[in-house]
Amino acid sequence: MQRYSILWADDEIDLLKPHILFLEQRGYDITPVNNASDAIELCDEKSFDVVFLDEHMPGMSGLEALGIIKNAKPSLPVVMITKNEEEQIMEEAIGSKIADYLIKPLNPSQILLSVKKILENKRLVIEKTNLNYQQEFQKISLAFQNNLTHEEWADLYKKLVYWELEMDSADNQNMGEVLNMQKTEANANFCKFVMRQYEKWLNDASASKPLLSHQVMKRKVFTETGKGLPVFLFVIDNLRFDQWKVIEPVLTEYFDVVDEDTYYSILPTTTAYARNAIFSGMLPSEMAKSNPDLWVSEDDDEGKNNAEADFLEKQIRRNNLSLKFTYHKVKNLEEGRNLADSFQNLYKNDLNVIVYNFVDMLSHARTDMAMIRELAPDESAYRSITKSWFLHSPLLEMFKKIADLPCKVLVTTDHGTIRVKRAFKIIGDKSVNTNLRYKQGKNLSFDGDKVLVANKPERFFLPRLNVSTSYVFATEDQFFAYPNNYNYYVNFYKDTFQHGGISLEEMIVPLVSLKPKNIG
Repeated sequence: MQRYSILWADDEIDLLKPHILFLEQRGYDITPVNNASDAIELCDEKSFDVVFLDEHMPGMSGLEALGIIKNAKPSLPVVMITKNEEEQIMEEAIGSKIADYLIKPLNPSQILLSVKKILENKRLVIEKTNLNYQQEFQKISLAFQNNLTHEEWADLYKKLVYWELEMDSADNQNMGEVLNMQKTEANANFCKFVMRQYEKWLNDASASKPLLSHQVMKRKVFTETGKGLPVFLFVIDNLRFDQWKVIEPVLTEYFDVVDEDTYYSILPTTTAYARNAIFSGMLPSEMAKSNPDLWVSEDDDEGKNNAEADFLEKQIRRNNLSLKFTYHKVKNLEEGRNLADSFQNLYKNDLNVIVYNFVDMLSHARTDMAMIRELAPDESAYRSITKSWFLHSPLLEMFKKIADLPCKVLVTTDHGTIRVKRAFKIIGDKSVNTNLRYKQGKNLSFDGDKVLVANKPERFFLPRLNVSTSYVFATEDQFFAYPNNYNYYVNFYKDTFQHGGISLEEMIVPLVSLKPKNIG
């Protein structure tokens, strides 16, 4: 077991010998000094794992020494010990980034708890996390082997995300590998579930079905309007549930979470299909039929999401709503800043829809840019870079401004992404789309059954470009690859984040309701 070294500075150090002996018996090495100057000198000469510093000593005070020590060694944990319970002293010490604050008279257990909290926190957290996950492991494994409902799959996915974040916070790589294997198995079973149920959700009125993309506005957004408060809907493109969970603590400084729900993205889980479905309130084939002037098919070169505001306006009129609304799409930093600066103009509207494209750009950039591939090599890093962006984004600035006014805030997305690892060979002609997680076209050829095939696109409410058009959806962590230049293709796209197919990460996405904390 590792031995830790502690420097203890107190002008009454001789009276603390029983406490020093108590710590030494438990494997800690203690260096005692009776003044602040000696403590500073020893910190310069030697390495210590923690410093105990009495606040009130003759000559240089503990608070003065604290500033000098932290200036020289910012990461060295310092525990301030004092008889003084004045709030000002506490605040000054806390402001100097102390690790702990103890009030005399001390007792051995109090000291030991402080030491363990500082020096052995990581080990203890890992051990406890491992134990708790081991107890949960069997329950989760048994659960997804049963005939789960769509609600139970959403709950199970949330539970897996919870454990992912627990492993992240404990930096627990060994048990994290076990969790990754369990998540892979869960995804395999979830994909089978979707392959069995998806057509029923769209075609059987009596089937038990989740909330789907095209129902989000009518059931979750429009119902919040007309209550005297403006509604802000943020659609953060490509935001997975785990990414929501890492930005949630940032937002809960300003908002209370009223409801943390999920919904299921339609297939294909792409911006062109899923997000258009949100704003139109229709499934893709219905959009193509009812609004041929707005719907952009796969074989067109123009952008697939240029008509979202028009789709939204038509859906509002179709639901006989008298709403003053705005729609904004933020594609870069400058647009985000401009929108945040003009925030006051939005508050007078019944509904403000703000689409943020950053996370989608990040996932694609990860494919295209070597630097991003280095920054986000796995899910944990992907979450981290998302949080880092959010902390410094105009989007957060806008949330802060909104939090000062009475309003209702909804945060959601159109679909998630999955890190693809295994190639699935497929053959198609030149007209086949380029997405790695689903293919649409004619004469699609492949071997194997671990894909969902829509030979009758109308059953999936998908447009049919010609009589032989079919759709094929990748499942689990697979991505489609052509036999030509197969090895290059696989090496280039393996371990990139993609969307369009079937997985927990792509389909079960956050739908969260927030209320400003400071508003009654």
